[in-house]
Amino acid sequence: MSFPAIMVLLVAVTGVIWLVDKFFLAPRRDIDGSVPVIVEYARSFFPIILLVLVIRSFIAEPFRIPSSSMVPTLHVGDFILVNKFTYGIRLPVINTKIFDVGEPQRGEVVVFRFPKKPEDKDKPDVDYIKRVVGLPGDKVGYFDKTIYINGKAVSQRAEEKPKDMINIAPPGSLLHTEQLGEHNHQILITHPERRMVEGETVIPEGHYFVMGDNRDNSNDSRFWGTVPEENLVGKAFFIWMSWDWNDGGIVWHRLGKSIN
Repeated sequence: MSFPAIMVLLVAVTGVIWLVDKFFLAPRRDIDGSVPVIVEYARSFFPIILLVLVIRSFIAEPFRIPSSSMVPTLHVGDFILVNKFTYGIRLPVINTKIFDVGEPQRGEVVVFRFPKKPEDKDKPDVDYIKRVVGLPGDKVGYFDKTIYINGKAVSQRAEEKPKDMINIAPPGSLLHTEQLGEHNHQILITHPERRMVEGETVIPEGHYFVMGDNRDNSNDSRFWGTVPEENLVGKAFFIWMSWDWNDGGIVWHRLGKSIN
């Protein structure tokens, strides 16, 4: 059972216990009668669980970065916040949109549920994080380490690798700054001479083409296709914690950084 489903179940159970006691059991208790322990727990935990469910489902949700596919923007061990209402308000568990707010823009970093194939319908949902490259109707190509959108190359310029990337960027890798829409961000090319997956595709309506910023080490739309709009979870916007799993300590200079 998923975490949202557990939270909804707990809200329902504690809420029912609290309401039954308030309207049916409490009026029949003596003035000095003791309140059952289960009712005390329900009273205490119901508002807390409900608040957590509302915040997590409709406002912001925390995620941990488990892989290096978004280096240099996001590092392994980063803990981020995802805006849950940027792309519309959805009901928890069933993920049905009830209020439309906006749509992903080119260059935004998004969290989404991995698009499963029919044979994977019984497998649990897995959350991915990538950058939006192609919008519905775009023709997106990737050739010689360069993105082409509707026939026009996305601009890049070479940069020097900062000190904090020495341990995570392999020798010989290149750091570039790329401009996607209004978003100016960095990408990492770890195998400059190696040809990766290349090709061109037209993005269907209601779908998005996504890629990782670690261009040679990202499992993204180049391999498995586009992301349906209904799979979107939210927009990543803030790093609230970062932990170096090798040194076992907080990476202080990454705390509080916005995600561009």
